[in-house]
Amino acid sequence: MTSTHAFWLAGRQATGEDTFDVTSPWDGRLVGRVAVPTDGQIEEAVAAAYAVREDFAATPAHVRAAALDHVSRRLVERTEEIARLISAENGKPVKWARGEVGRAVSVFRFAAEEARRFNGGEAQRLDTDAGGQGRLALTRRFPKGAVLGIAPFNFPLNLCAHKIAPAIAAGAPIILKPAPATPLSGLVIGELLAETELPAGAWSILPVPNDRMPALVQDERLPVISFTGSEKVGYAIMDSVPRKHCTLELGGNGAAVVLGDYASDEDLDWAATRIATFSNYQGGQSCISVQRVIADASVYDRLLPRIVAAVEAQVTGDPGDDTTDVGPLVSEDAARRVEAWVQEAVEAGANLLTGGKRDGASYAPTVLTDVPADTTLSCEEVFGPVLTVQRADGEAAAFAAVNESKYGLQAGVFTHDLQAAFRAHRALEVGGVVIGDVPSYRADQMPYGGVKQSGVGREGVRFAMEDYTYERVLVLTGLAL
Repeated sequence: MTSTHAFWLAGRQATGEDTFDVTSPWDGRLVGRVAVPTDGQIEEAVAAAYAVREDFAATPAHVRAAALDHVSRRLVERTEEIARLISAENGKPVKWARGEVGRAVSVFRFAAEEARRFNGGEAQRLDTDAGGQGRLALTRRFPKGAVLGIAPFNFPLNLCAHKIAPAIAAGAPIILKPAPATPLSGLVIGELLAETELPAGAWSILPVPNDRMPALVQDERLPVISFTGSEKVGYAIMDSVPRKHCTLELGGNGAAVVLGDYASDEDLDWAATRIATFSNYQGGQSCISVQRVIADASVYDRLLPRIVAAVEAQVTGDPGDDTTDVGPLVSEDAARRVEAWVQEAVEAGANLLTGGKRDGASYAPTVLTDVPADTTLSCEEVFGPVLTVQRADGEAAAFAAVNESKYGLQAGVFTHDLQAAFRAHRALEVGGVVIGDVPSYRADQMPYGGVKQSGVGREGVRFAMEDYTYERVLVLTGLAL
């Protein structure tokens, strides 16, 4: 008999009246049964977060840092167990799941470091004008209030970490809602936080069903919302609470540009390998996976067969097998959607070079060329193991092709030309430009987010802490400066 996983209400375990099952997208087996909080329990969590907000903001930095360090260490100790759990509930190959645990280790470590140095205060002289003589301004940052963190399924541990760790580091209470498809990894963070001495109410992890979220989103006691997920849902949340502070990390259709100077056999082999790997890692279910390749006409004909061969070399299958590169998508419905988008593109005239086949929740790594610009596959985020390749006549045309998208999360540019790198940084309408590699690189301490329809605000521990806080000025008078 499968035991029920409790949720975390104001720092303690709790169970509700209902449960739901979490199943493996690979083989349908039951991974776990999760308790659902009642409306009364949700209210208790919100009330606790609101009540503790001032005391938690005043908690000494060393207390918050110690708790974050503890979680980081415990994640290291339980790496293999948690990686297997991520793989089971998400379908992610276990080798990628281990990497996700390692990133979450870093997120909590970075947050502990930031907790110790953040908000130290900045002094500013005011006697630059006569009216300010004898005055000094001291600026510090204070939490805006309790945070509602809403995490997606594709990185079920690390993106929960990116909500929780900065909030704790900044002294802001947080209520985390993990994705309904993958709540178990987020609940593990609760197990580790429960081993710390953080005050009751400083954190809760509530697997609230999506249809019960509007009331929580609207609650005025949660003035900050940090959401990672789809464009449609993210902007619906922002539109529904125009007076709240919202950070939205939304979708993308990441482009990898290969410029004409990247032309040796070694260069093209490297580019093809990286493109193939990161169009398919996590089953393509990453906001910065490679969806579009834009290759200079001078290298296109030599690059394309290399990409196809590298994609066909990806090992698909059981995500629990260490040799698997590409597992299933999160659900069969997700795979059916990808299948429909590819079929639409082919019917509109796209050339399917490899892949294009679905088996349950699994979709074969796929490469297409000549995809019409008005197809869904060209316009939207596929969030699956599908790659389109197009030719561009020169650098300017390649950069223009990147910018034609409504999204602007990250882009990769394969070039050896330093001046081209700076031109890319100036020209590309994205939140991050990666030179010499795919757009799929993210360091968890750097500012991460997009422009256009890819969202607002930035994650990355210190940058999220700034989002969760505001500046408050203290003016001291009568000083002998």
